Amino acid sequence: MHEPYTKAKFPGKLVILGCGSIGQGILPMLLRHTDITSGRMRIITADEWGRSIADQYGIEFIINPLTPANYVQVLKQHLSAGDFLLNLSVDVSYEDLLKLCQKIGVLYLDTSAEFWPGFSADHSLPVEQRTNYAYDNDFRALQKKYTNGTTAIINHGANPGLVSHFIKAALLDVARDVNRKTALKVPSNREGWARLMRSLNIRVVQIAERDTQVTPIFKRSNEFVNTWSIEGFLSEAVQPAEFGWGVHEKELPTDGHLHSNGANKRIIYLDRPGGQMQVRSWTPREGAFHAFLITHEETMTTSSYYTVVENEEVVFSPTVMYAYHPCDDAVLSLHEYAWNNWRQPQTRRLIIDDIERGSDELGVLLMGHKKRSYWYGSDLSIAQARERAPNQNATTMQVAAGALAGLIWALENPRRGICEPEDLDYERVLDIAMPYLGTVHGKYTNWTPLHDRKNPLFPQDVDADDCWQFKNFRVT
Repeated sequence: MHEPYTKAKFPGKLVILGCGSIGQGILPMLLRHTDITSGRMRIITADEWGRSIADQYGIEFIINPLTPANYVQVLKQHLSAGDFLLNLSVDVSYEDLLKLCQKIGVLYLDTSAEFWPGFSADHSLPVEQRTNYAYDNDFRALQKKYTNGTTAIINHGANPGLVSHFIKAALLDVARDVNRKTALKVPSNREGWARLMRSLNIRVVQIAERDTQVTPIFKRSNEFVNTWSIEGFLSEAVQPAEFGWGVHEKELPTDGHLHSNGANKRIIYLDRPGGQMQVRSWTPREGAFHAFLITHEETMTTSSYYTVVENEEVVFSPTVMYAYHPCDDAVLSLHEYAWNNWRQPQTRRLIIDDIERGSDELGVLLMGHKKRSYWYGSDLSIAQARERAPNQNATTMQVAAGALAGLIWALENPRRGICEPEDLDYERVLDIAMPYLGTVHGKYTNWTPLHDRKNPLFPQDVDADDCWQFKNFRVT
């Protein structure tokens, strides 16, 4: 347990947007770790879900769905300089909220950079414009404009969020184990971290997650079951598969495209939704498995952060993927969603209290170094999650822990402008989050994407000379 009861000081009020599974779970954590009181908190949300929890803690609960037409008026009624806006909602534009918070002087954090409804499923937009990268230029412009503004942290839950700090912790572990006779100097800036990754010859970084939580209640036809935001997962699943493209890669996939604009040209997207694209992955408890290649902001920020440029040429950049195997009922739900041509399911069921066993293994898999592969992250069981806070499962606990840690860092660093997870102090963030992450550990493995593929039943297109090529990860 690392500093389990940090008491960060809140200078003003706290407004929380949304009160789904993360919002309900983080309330007791906020009251435990900060000096905020129920009287200085209010929740603005789109429906009744979460009202009983808010009433339990005596927190004002306001149902008023935000839209492009009303969000300024609604939020100005409740926010003033020095307050904090914690955005745990879906279908609300993070960019518009950012601009408003900077104008008023309000601290901000979200767990996912969302857009107004319709973005991910707008078939009138070309595939490239439905990627997360399409909005990267606008974000960079905001960063430059508000360099000295109030702190606003984007994408800081579990992933994106905590995994960026796992990468730094994992890098130091590998560096110490590979170079035992050399004193390790911890990097102090982005360039130093990027050069450390390059020196270790890390070719591929996977955010590798396997969720094994199960419930005795069977999934029904046309029902989407999941352990975290169903709306969020439905949106991600229909976006193009998207990830960082390493300089070691030999050939672009036939259905792949490198983005032609923006600051980072090392991001690739496929002409296929992430909900139908699979890659090979590995975690300590599960071993080898197939996972969905879901688009996530951390694949882009990691690719950019660990890029090394010399003489205006990119000389190093890793391939970065999010390999996600959700709980088994969510896999069934995702397949049904796809064969229904991405038609919205009739019913949704978030499983929390009815989970009877299982865990969420969420970590980072660093591959290509002298010890081959190293996984570092959180293995949190449903039993451990329930010991630490009510109203959560293992998945939502990991997200809430990331949000809590980012929020406290923002309170301690209120004038840092617009930040991504990589901009935060990784040691401070992990110190705050650690009590809620179960078993946090690292494990080396000899696994590669070519493991157990010497005698295939069907022909396969592999690169036997370089196991770290993307074509070897891809499941076809």
